[in-house]
Amino acid sequence: MLVLLPPSEGKAGGLTGRPVALESLSFPGLTGARARVLDELVALCSGDAEKAREVLGLSAGQVGEVARNAALRGAPTGRVGAVYTGVLYDALDLAGLSAAAKRRAAGALVVFSGLWGALRIGDRVPAYRCSAGVRLPGIGALAGHWRGPLAEVLPEVAGGGPVLDLRSAAYAALWRPTGEVAERTLTVRVLQERLVGGVPKRTVVSHFNKATKGRLVRDLLEAGPLPRRAGLVADALRDLGYRVESDEAAPNRLDVVVSEV
Repeated sequence: MLVLLPPSEGKAGGLTGRPVALESLSFPGLTGARARVLDELVALCSGDAEKAREVLGLSAGQVGEVARNAALRGAPTGRVGAVYTGVLYDALDLAGLSAAAKRRAAGALVVFSGLWGALRIGDRVPAYRCSAGVRLPGIGALAGHWRGPLAEVLPEVAGGGPVLDLRSAAYAALWRPTGEVAERTLTVRVLQERLVGGVPKRTVVSHFNKATKGRLVRDLLEAGPLPRRAGLVADALRDLGYRVESDEAAPNRLDVVVSEV
């Protein structure tokens, strides 16, 4: 089973590892594409800081991110599982997993990135700021830049098991499974059900759906061997206490219904 995750905008501080070595990262077929984005990002952020801030979509209070990007080649690194922070990663709590669950996470989780394309959680990278929606001057839209390289690499990584795609729309645009991989790819929609005037009403959860997805992945990893077929994923989640529904109109989507977020 492969689980596709978005990154987080926020990154951990206090990293102490050696500077990034592109050739050491997972998925070596992406090395050339990574080097090009890294070169473009460092060049952008080493010039006009105000222009770089605008290109990266940062607020005036985030101008320090520009200087951090300019120093990426020599910046200290940490493991992906520790670098990314935020709601999903807080709920997933990779550091707190059991030893067996950590081994499963190392083999199953793939984190997408506007800068690195895709990473395993054990890869070492520096903190940076470059979302998937950015258009770098020398490259253009990052989604377009990554689409080809990721399409070359990830189908083989997906193997023959289910693919659970928990990415946000911007990161889903970097790689869209096709063919038989698409047939065994599942997405998750989180719905909150509340009583309004005594009548159950459902709404799609936006920001806090990340917490549910983080808990869901954590529970799957801790439960034991991951499902080997797409048809078993919903049953596995139900066994863990999740309320999961399917829709004939969207057979590859699982609706997880919660009362609290």
